[in-house]
Amino acid sequence: MATLNFNAETVEPNTGFDPIPAGKYLAVITNSEMKPTKQNNGEYLELTFEIIDGQYKARKVWSRLTLAHPNQQAVTISRGHLSAICRAVGVLQPNDSCELHDRPLTISVKCSKRTDTGDMVNEVSSYAPSESAQGQPTQAATNTPPWRRS
Repeated sequence: MATLNFNAETVEPNTGFDPIPAGKYLAVITNSEMKPTKQNNGEYLELTFEIIDGQYKARKVWSRLTLAHPNQQAVTISRGHLSAICRAVGVLQPNDSCELHDRPLTISVKCSKRTDTGDMVNEVSSYAPSESAQGQPTQAATNTPPWRRS
C-alpha cells in the first residue's frame, strides 16, 4: 500500500494518445539511450523526437536503431538511418548521442499496425535537414535550443 495524498479533481485525466497522422514534421531529439534488445543479443539506440511546430507541437515519437546485433542487415539499415540523422542535424562525427539533441530536423512519420496487438503506431521512416536549421552553425555557442534562439 502507498500513501498518495492526491486529488484527482485538480488534475486533468490522461486519456492516452492516438498516433499522429503520417507526414513530415519539424522535430528535435530530446532523449537518447542505448538499450539491450529483447532477446539480449544486441543493443539499440532509442531516440525520442519531440515535434516543435504545428498542430502536433510537443507530441513525441520514437525511433529505435539497432546498432549491435547478429543480424548484420538490421545493423546496416540502422547505421544508414543514424547517418541520415547526423547529416540532417549537421553533426557528422558524434562521440555521444547527446550531441544530436536539440537540433531541428525534418522527420517523416508513417503509421503502421503492430503485429502483436493490431494497434496503430507511429514510425519514423526518414530524416532530413530542417529548412529553418540550414545556414546555422553546427556547434552552437549557447545552451539555448536552436528553435528558441532569435
